[in-house]
Amino acid sequence: MLKIYHNPRCSKSRQTLAILREHGYEPEIIEYLKTPLSSTQINSLLEKLGFSSARQALRTGEAEYKALELKNIDDEVQLISAMVSDPKLIERPIVETQDAARIGRPPESVLGIVGR
Repeated sequence: MLKIYHNPRCSKSRQTLAILREHGYEPEIIEYLKTPLSSTQINSLLEKLGFSSARQALRTGEAEYKALELKNIDDEVQLISAMVSDPKLIERPIVETQDAARIGRPPESVLGIVGR
């Protein structure tokens, strides 16, 4: 299993997908802005990423982050709920395998989890 949570408008997301393909991998592409993730899926990704908080997967520069005043929220359920409601808040791209996940920043970093 190899998936990429992808935003085709994001240069890092496009670069990550290209790197995977250059190395012979053809991941399942999930355009998470069109097909939002559930809280269960986000929790699973956070665990695979090794993150202790949902905040680590938030795009803090997004206008929605500021509008929702997420910097003042420490409740994990609320943070994940915000990501479910507004997927633009999720850091991208995320590459997921059966056992691990990695954010493609820099894009080459995802190569450390493929082939496991």
